[in-house]
This record gives sequence, C-alpha cells and structure tokens, in this order.
Amino acid sequence: MHIADGVLATPVLLAATAVAAGGVAIGLRRMTPSDVPKTALMASTFFVASLIHVPVGVSSAHLLLPGLMGVILGWLAFPALLIALAMQLLILGFGGVTTLGVNLLIFALPAMAAHAVARRTLGAQARHLPAVGAMVGAGGVAGAGLIAVTVLAASGRDFLPAAGLLFAAHLPIIVIEGLVVAAALPTLHRLRPDLLAATQP
Repeated sequence: MHIADGVLATPVLLAATAVAAGGVAIGLRRMTPSDVPKTALMASTFFVASLIHVPVGVSSAHLLLPGLMGVILGWLAFPALLIALAMQLLILGFGGVTTLGVNLLIFALPAMAAHAVARRTLGAQARHLPAVGAMVGAGGVAGAGLIAVTVLAASGRDFLPAAGLLFAAHLPIIVIEGLVVAAALPTLHRLRPDLLAATQP
C-alpha cells in the first residue's frame, strides 16, 4: 500500500510528513534500551511480510501487519515502521522519498488505533485474544486502506479510480490479516507474554 513519488499534492505531503515526524519523535522519546529488540523484531517482520506483493496501480497489495505492530509496540510502531519503510525504499524500491511520511502514517495510525483497542479490551483476559486479534488485524488493514484512499482523493479527483482499486485489492488482505493476528495473539500470550506487556492497562 506504498504510494510512489509524484502522485500526491504538495500540501498533503507536507502535512503528512509533519505529523509523521511528530509520531516518530514521541516513539523515540518513549523507547528504552530494553525496547530495542522487540522494535527491531517487528520492523523486520513488517519488512519480510511485504516481500510477497502484487502491484496495484500506483501502489501494491501485500500483508501489512499494522494491527499486530500496534498491539506489541504502541508508539514504538512509528520508529519501527520508519526503519522498515526506509529499508523497503532503498532495497526494494517500494514507495518514494517524498512520500515516506505519508506511507508511514498509512501504517502507523492504524497501528496506534489497534494499540488503543487492545489496551481497552485485552487486559488479563486471555480468552478475548482471538477476537481482539481478528478485530485489530482486519481493522488495521482497513484503516490503512482508508488513509491511503483519503490522501489520494485529497490530491485530486483524478486519483479516485486508483484509490477505489487500491482499497478493493486489499479486501482479501483484510480477511487474511484478521485470521493471522487472531492466531498470533494467543500464541504470543502463551510463548512470549512479555511482548504483549504494552497492552496492559
């Protein structure tokens, strides 16, 4: 769901970059040395998940994982995603230099929403993990799609067909990620409960 250079209007790029920079600053301020391994782990997971992708107009469709990243990282999702997106840009050619801030927001804002949902619904209730996982997994992709559609639409009516195609291409991903995260959260709770510590109220 990366947006390439030369697509978006300048005001959209500037506003998104400013908001993204603020999110990264907050994430870095909250990061402690003990947070570095899990942040690196999730950045790597995001990078690997994007290796299998299908080009769709000015973007591409692949696993996104904003819900899972948000549940585990919270605000740390901003710097983790920035690193992963920069690696994708430099190594794989995904996205663009001028759209790095926009692409960061496309994934980081749904991640923060997923984190907020997890904090309110998980707590110590392990039995809710599959349902919450399905909700944040599917919702994370849907949220990313809606943000991508919004920034494309804000850059001109000519991009509306591409925006609709982009969202439609991710409908199967919404279902798949809901199932993936629904299975992942109970597994993490059983094997690595420390990774879910950020969701505790």
